[in-house]
Amino acid sequence: MDVHLLTWALHLHVCVCLSLFVGIRGQEGTVTCGSVVKLLNGKHDVRLHSHDVKYGSGSGQQSVTAVKEADDGNSYWRLRGVNADCVRGRPVACGQTLRLTHMNTGRNLHSHHFSSPLSGQQEVSAFGEGGEGDQLDHWVVECSGKHWRRSETVKFKHLVTGAWLSVTGEQYGRPISGQREVSGTSSPSQHSSWKAMEGVFLQAQAEHASHTEL
Repeated sequence: MDVHLLTWALHLHVCVCLSLFVGIRGQEGTVTCGSVVKLLNGKHDVRLHSHDVKYGSGSGQQSVTAVKEADDGNSYWRLRGVNADCVRGRPVACGQTLRLTHMNTGRNLHSHHFSSPLSGQQEVSAFGEGGEGDQLDHWVVECSGKHWRRSETVKFKHLVTGAWLSVTGEQYGRPISGQREVSGTSSPSQHSSWKAMEGVFLQAQAEHASHTEL
């Protein structure tokens, strides 16, 4: 993990453990660039997750799953732009392209034309080092209106392959028993809807963080 990501991890730890915040905003706020969030799939009631466990098939890259536990520290993702289009604290626009960097490992949410292990759909993995990967880490935020609002669900479309980030409902066995398969699907559905939940949400003007409890 590079220095910048380590700084964010420490920032998140302080916010969660000490609860020292400038303000707490309700669900009416927007999701902003640079924020660190957990993403809930409402259809399956699971959060997007990763860990330093590699797939035993397909790409062999770090696996991405979904978990029921709301308090799992491996479910935090940092929202980053592709170039300079994601200014820290500014609302994420509908249609904007993002990278989602897993906080604990520094790898980016990634997809490619490998088959997912359980359902045989498109594999979703975590790739890169220190937040740096390639163009297969790029996801388009699909939502209604102008900006991604915390009260609403969004979908993530893989920029290169056109696949939709989804939960299949299939469950893994050991060593990650009970975790759900995450894959890329050819079309959007209720299985591909996500909502920003717990995390540190940066505020644009005051440049302070807003936080929701775990």
